[in-house]
Amino acid sequence: MHARPALELRDVSKQFGIFQALSSVSLRVEPGDSVLLYGPNGAGKTTLLRVLSTLARPSEGTVLYAGADVFAHPAAAKAAIGFVSHATFLYSELTPRENLEFVGKLFGLTDLPQRVAAVLDLFHLRERAETPVRELSRGYQQRVSLARAFLHDPQFLLLDEPFTGLDAASTESLQGLMRHLQGQGKALIFSTHDFEQGKAIAKRLVALEAGKVRYDGPVSKGARSQETEGGSHGQCSSDRGFFPD
Repeated sequence: MHARPALELRDVSKQFGIFQALSSVSLRVEPGDSVLLYGPNGAGKTTLLRVLSTLARPSEGTVLYAGADVFAHPAAAKAAIGFVSHATFLYSELTPRENLEFVGKLFGLTDLPQRVAAVLDLFHLRERAETPVRELSRGYQQRVSLARAFLHDPQFLLLDEPFTGLDAASTESLQGLMRHLQGQGKALIFSTHDFEQGKAIAKRLVALEAGKVRYDGPVSKGARSQETEGGSHGQCSSDRGFFPD
């Protein structure tokens, strides 16, 4: 049997001017993994997701998919990855349906009408499918962004604060969907400011601080049972409570 393709960072660093966003990060994500990225603001979570998604080139190091450099062989990696950014990057003058159809055509999806209908239903967007995105609430725009990421049935889902702007019902629905996708062998790599929320979904914790990986292991062992400045939601504070010694 052939090993299933993995998404991998090897000694990746990323600089923005004098700011070191990532520093010698190595990370391997297999199909079926569920990874919570956690750390204080500025830890490098968004940059790491953007590098994994091929939207940002590292200053040093290599990004691999199935053992091949993703920037030398981008097509296979892009087809395998779905990315939801904290910013939606939707076309505001287009409707949700038009946004999805445009992306589907870029991927060359042959069953595009069926796929668009499926993700519109999955994220409860049918009633707003013909409304220009600029007229939608932040929560609905986030749903469209999620629908776009799921459209081409990717094997790796990279989600940067995916619960932002969602109401309680939509959050619960997305949590259930993320758990379901794990059972289908898809990989989830996501960040959230709410540790308890992330811990309920992920099996693996990658804790970042100042662009470095401080911990990579089972989520159950990665958190200390102590209260932080974030209160009952376990938001990351300036102390080191969620980072093992």
